[in-house]
Amino acid sequence: MSFGDINSQHVVAALREFDNLGRTAFLTKYGFGKSREYMLRDPATGNLYDSKAIVGAAYGYAFPESGPLRAEDFSGGEATVERKLTELGFEVVRVGQDWSPDEVALAVADYFEMLQKESKGLGYSKSEHNEHLRRRLKTRSKASIELKHQNISAVLDQLGLPYIQGYKPRTNLQELLRNTVLEYIGKRSDSLIKVVDGFEEQTDAGNKQYLGALVDVPQVERLAAARKTLRLPRKFDFAARDESNRMLGNSGESWVVGYEECRVIQEMRPDLVSKIDWVSKRLGDGAGYDILSFESNDTERYIEVKTTNGGSLTPFVVSRNELEFSEEIGERFCLYRLFDFSNAPKLFILRGSLSASLTLDAMDYRARLKSVAL
Repeated sequence: MSFGDINSQHVVAALREFDNLGRTAFLTKYGFGKSREYMLRDPATGNLYDSKAIVGAAYGYAFPESGPLRAEDFSGGEATVERKLTELGFEVVRVGQDWSPDEVALAVADYFEMLQKESKGLGYSKSEHNEHLRRRLKTRSKASIELKHQNISAVLDQLGLPYIQGYKPRTNLQELLRNTVLEYIGKRSDSLIKVVDGFEEQTDAGNKQYLGALVDVPQVERLAAARKTLRLPRKFDFAARDESNRMLGNSGESWVVGYEECRVIQEMRPDLVSKIDWVSKRLGDGAGYDILSFESNDTERYIEVKTTNGGSLTPFVVSRNELEFSEEIGERFCLYRLFDFSNAPKLFILRGSLSASLTLDAMDYRARLKSVAL
């Protein structure tokens, strides 16, 4: 077996087939596993390709009567493949190494650029950002960059800060990444305040499309604990700011009233529409719930609404009164968690005692001096 007659056109043909099929299908077709050390890199897009599989497929294009090479047909290691591809003018890079401080810094800066745009309601393309970053991070694939962005979301989630909704928090944080995010925030606190302000200033619902708004309760991945407690000034407390943002809260409650009217009509109980009571608007806060609605069998549904422009995992504030009320009435209590509100409102529902479905962290205490024996 010789690579001698494989030329650059054969390799390009294999690359195009890789693009058309996708990595998993391409590797399965030609019987290769993922490259562990060397990857062929497209300098124009930053895309990475499994080098041995590409050469195996290119051999099939060079010798169609013999067919492509399989993994077991290679007598030399990946270094042999690297030499051949380099001779043909292709770029081959080493992969699988830990992210360097410079690589992490670039990923963090790119993430906050997207987060800033999202906070202002500006459109942007995650794919374009990923592609641009891959051109600078030569040994990182699209998937590895996406994972790093999800890791950044996890750090922000631990800090109680908003994160990019398309990058759900993921575990296995590199301590270097955590420290880089904290350093970035520390040096750019004014910019971060503007990001939080931007999310808070969007108080109108993105739409009134109630059908399809209800989603399943999200599954939460257990995050690795930070080595030290992470604290930020109260002005960064996104959950507390959501709670105190009355315009956002009122808009969310108004949306839920409309949702409930739609729901009872769909359940063939239009007579219940007039009975739905926006209690917090009529009487103010303090009842332990915001809206009184009904099940189709006339059972009361006591609804507490929590609204955010952040993602589904954004923390929120629960009062002691709300907690005790949920325990008192059990399954008739429903917490409606509205998220992505200013863009395209989505909703999940927690029914029954809040302590059964939420991790509750004590944030404040009512304090008085200790009594002493006289």
